[in-house]
Amino acid sequence: MITVDRLTKAYGTFTAVDDVSFVAHPGRVTGFLGPNGAGKSTSMRVMVGLTPPTRGQVTIGGRRYHDIPNPGRHVGVLLDASAQHAGRTGREILSIGAQTMGLPRKRVDEMLSLVGLTDAESRRRLRNYSLGMKQRLGIAHALLGDPSVLILDEPANGLDPAGIRWMRGLLKGYADRGGTVLLSSHLLHEVEQIADEMILIGNGRIVAQGDKRALLADAAGAATTLVTSLDNPALGTELARNGVLVEPAGEGLRVHATTEVVGRAALAAGVVLTDLRSGAAGLEDLFLELTAVAAR
Repeated sequence: MITVDRLTKAYGTFTAVDDVSFVAHPGRVTGFLGPNGAGKSTSMRVMVGLTPPTRGQVTIGGRRYHDIPNPGRHVGVLLDASAQHAGRTGREILSIGAQTMGLPRKRVDEMLSLVGLTDAESRRRLRNYSLGMKQRLGIAHALLGDPSVLILDEPANGLDPAGIRWMRGLLKGYADRGGTVLLSSHLLHEVEQIADEMILIGNGRIVAQGDKRALLADAAGAATTLVTSLDNPALGTELARNGVLVEPAGEGLRVHATTEVVGRAALAAGVVLTDLRSGAAGLEDLFLELTAVAAR
């Protein structure tokens, strides 16, 4: 569990993180979202002891990071996939990490296999890695010590679609086994699929936090449905007859009612539906609305 308690970080007169508090729970993926310069990376650096806070504190499993014995066995960290010696091979980087943590050599091979780096790729120098390969190596390093907590800043950056799907399954499985995942990403669609909890930050302050479904439901307000049929006028007439507000929307209709209401109206009117989906606000809409003041 990660507990952030009234965390503030100031650089002179500029406050990068301003009185931030939240908890990332075991068995959950917590999405940490915000525009560039919102304070996400600074907060994560404080969590792992790279940046001292001005006020407040962060504890992981009840301890500050620098008080955790052999922290790599408890906290897996990926803040910058390129922050390794460019002249070392991927295998060397993982081997040094394993030695430092007191892990057996076989752990290196296990992690290379887990993240999909071949033996030949593991023997290349980091400077010759693509960004996606660096990300895979960084995830392997974060998981090396079999930690109970993962802190990841933009882990999907540079991954191809197959790599993003792989990472999604990896992190979801990790949380399902009781791990704590704090994930910062600009890939909002991916976060919406994987996150259980969400924290939105703008200008260094939290603007929303809580269960993903509850936040999106609150953002949606009254139910709306987007529908397209083989006879939109007939469907619209049936809905209006039942007192439902209907508006044109592209090739279909925007209906101010649930998908169930629309489906029943289509059945009553004998109309074939070709598309039926919720018109509720998604994570992107919520993100843009709540961080509008902080956006460039």
